[in-house]
Amino acid sequence: MPVPAQLSPVEARVLAVLIEKAATVPDTYPMSLNSLVTGCNQKTARDPVMEVSESEALEALDMLRSHDLVIESSGSRVTKYSHNMGRVYQLPTPSVALLATLILRGPQTVAELRANSERLYRFADASSLEAFLAELAERSAGALTLLLPRAPGARESRWAHLLCGTPSLPQAGAAPRVAESSGLAAEVAALREEVAALRAEVEALKAR
Repeated sequence: MPVPAQLSPVEARVLAVLIEKAATVPDTYPMSLNSLVTGCNQKTARDPVMEVSESEALEALDMLRSHDLVIESSGSRVTKYSHNMGRVYQLPTPSVALLATLILRGPQTVAELRANSERLYRFADASSLEAFLAELAERSAGALTLLLPRAPGARESRWAHLLCGTPSLPQAGAAPRVAESSGLAAEVAALREEVAALRAEVEALKAR
């Protein structure tokens, strides 16, 4: 079955939580609906923080199951769910880990991604991680990552996932305001240093 053209934010969050918990809590995996909703609504390691209801999670699971991205299994008492992303998208484990981290935590630099994805997959170095990001961005079946334009004042560009479509970029008018504010702060700091130096000279002259 072909992969969906685009996931909703809730569908992406459900899928990413299943990927995350498969690596971090394997003893309780596959996941029940209750634990899945809890994972979706975590306040830590989530950007943005979401409030997903059970009905929304079930609706997302139904859509993901229809594309074989989620596998449903019956336990002794409750239905449990596991992801099937690597097989459906034909991706290696490192790529799946990167996409899950981007979904759960938002756009990130290579250094941030390496630190935040460590529990899902440990990359040997930054260059190997960048190679997987580049492969995801250049997939013949459709790009799954995008290198965003570097934000004003930022040292590095951030990567984003494309499973929910192209992320919205900051408005053109926002950058000058940020740059102007930053420049004004630097100017004020320089003036304060100059005043302090002049005061020191005056005190020295008085002492003479």
